[in-house]
Amino acid sequence: MMRASLEEKRAASLGLLRGLAAGADPARVAVAFTGGKDSGVALDLWRRVLAEARPEARPLAVSLDTGLKFPEVTALRDRLAAEWGVALRVVRPSPGCAVLPEHGRAACCGARKVEPLLAAVRAMGLTHLITGLRRDEHPSRAELDALEPRRDPDHTRVHPLLDWTEMDVWAHIMETRTPYCALYDQGYRSLGCMPCTAPAAEGERSGRDADKESVMDQLRALGYF
Repeated sequence: MMRASLEEKRAASLGLLRGLAAGADPARVAVAFTGGKDSGVALDLWRRVLAEARPEARPLAVSLDTGLKFPEVTALRDRLAAEWGVALRVVRPSPGCAVLPEHGRAACCGARKVEPLLAAVRAMGLTHLITGLRRDEHPSRAELDALEPRRDPDHTRVHPLLDWTEMDVWAHIMETRTPYCALYDQGYRSLGCMPCTAPAAEGERSGRDADKESVMDQLRALGYF
């Protein structure tokens, strides 16, 4: 069976997002924008769809600032939000959060990512959260559907890039001249927090902390994406 081309995948992704733009209030739809390549492409597709279908609507993005992010990542995030006219909501851990990676990756991600994300979804009244997740990036994402209902708070995760590959993402970036974080030019292939990320030695996520990768199913069950 022939594999779908990037053009076919992109058309399917845009179709999914056009359906979302037609049926949901854009003010209650946000892109989970990390500043990484995948969520950057997801945001690019969503802003293009809104410009076409709902030109009066401003794209909305939610970004988790764990306090441990690479400054290059947050700088790129802020730059793109400004250049693309995105309403950026930066959410952070609760004041005084002292949980660090050395206390356990699951505990750290729970306190610095999951809890702030779910609090933001609830506070903003979001009905949909668009992500840059891809099936091939991690086994925990292999069985996902493009529309993923979540509870507590009730909302739907929308995954337009599920069937894309890392190469597809880079091809889109090159074709559309989408800005990307300079760390990718230094050997990084997947960007997380500074203590848990290094240049990749082999696979795309080989630079990610192994302890965190091993608890990804647990984190997803808690509400991580």
